[in-house]
Amino acid sequence: MITAKARAVDGPDKPFRPAEIQRRDLDSHDVLIEIQYAGICHSDIHTAHGEWGPVNYPLVPGHEIAGVVTAVGPLVTKYKIGDRVGVGCMVDSCGDCEHCRNGEEQYCHNGKTDTYAAVDKYGEPTQGGYSTHIVVTENFVLRIPDNMELDAAAPLLCAGITTYSPLNHWNAGPGKKVAVVGMGGLGHMAVQIAHAMGAEVTVLSQTLKKKEDGLELGADDYYATSDLETFEKLAGRFDLIINTVSAKINLDAYLGLLAVDGTLVNVGAPAEPVSLSVINLIGHRRSYAGSMIGGIRETQEMLDFCAKHSITPKIEVISADQIDEAYERVLASDVKYRFVIDTSTM
Repeated sequence: MITAKARAVDGPDKPFRPAEIQRRDLDSHDVLIEIQYAGICHSDIHTAHGEWGPVNYPLVPGHEIAGVVTAVGPLVTKYKIGDRVGVGCMVDSCGDCEHCRNGEEQYCHNGKTDTYAAVDKYGEPTQGGYSTHIVVTENFVLRIPDNMELDAAAPLLCAGITTYSPLNHWNAGPGKKVAVVGMGGLGHMAVQIAHAMGAEVTVLSQTLKKKEDGLELGADDYYATSDLETFEKLAGRFDLIINTVSAKINLDAYLGLLAVDGTLVNVGAPAEPVSLSVINLIGHRRSYAGSMIGGIRETQEMLDFCAKHSITPKIEVISADQIDEAYERVLASDVKYRFVIDTSTM
């Protein structure tokens, strides 16, 4: 077994504390990664706080992981010692179902293995990237392009693929009008990616306080949703709306912004149920959909796309002792736009 230093939380209202966790010895196709940076995702906060269901504490969150390969199993062919790599939201899947065979392991019929708060095929609880080392089967490791810094690469493993996948699936590109709801960790990635794909991009945010940032990142327009005139002015305008916020919104108001055949896609995951009036779908053949991260093949495609177009998240690097403070600031929308933990401070 391999001992790794980590930061763990013991309950929904508990602070993070230093911990040591055990990583399994390398199996034939396993890769040992020395983690250098780990992003903080809103999903980490939901899970640590027990908002998405029961949690097996102590918990080490983190599924935006960037580091360097330090050892490989005897049958590993994809990676070698010294390679710059990443790990995202999942570390395994059945590999046999239709979805896995199609490269969409995130929708594994038999259930993917999440990077943390899950149970792996060995019957052990998975622990995430707020740690110094992790062991992952090679098929779930991503190669980080050479022209991308590891600290900036980390958030792409969730925030990047979570927004790239729906934009790719619903064909954002030249001639398409795309709106991004929320200008946070996910939203600021969606703006950059949609812009690089060639779409006309509009940000819909509660206020205009981040307007300058949004326009700098590639948005063509920026509107405040606190202004009711926004919904009148933009009615029927968009082909695709990516909703990145993790709170309840007035879905009917946003559906009214879609053109005929337009789609509103949720990537933010509110803890509470949501509701809508079906008439707002029927009237203009609109769709309301959801999207969850992306498969390994698409995640690698996203990394290469971001490297090609010089797309990186805006980050604030913190020490391991600042995780609790970072969580509070995320909940207060006081970050531009993603916290990344320097794991050397573990």
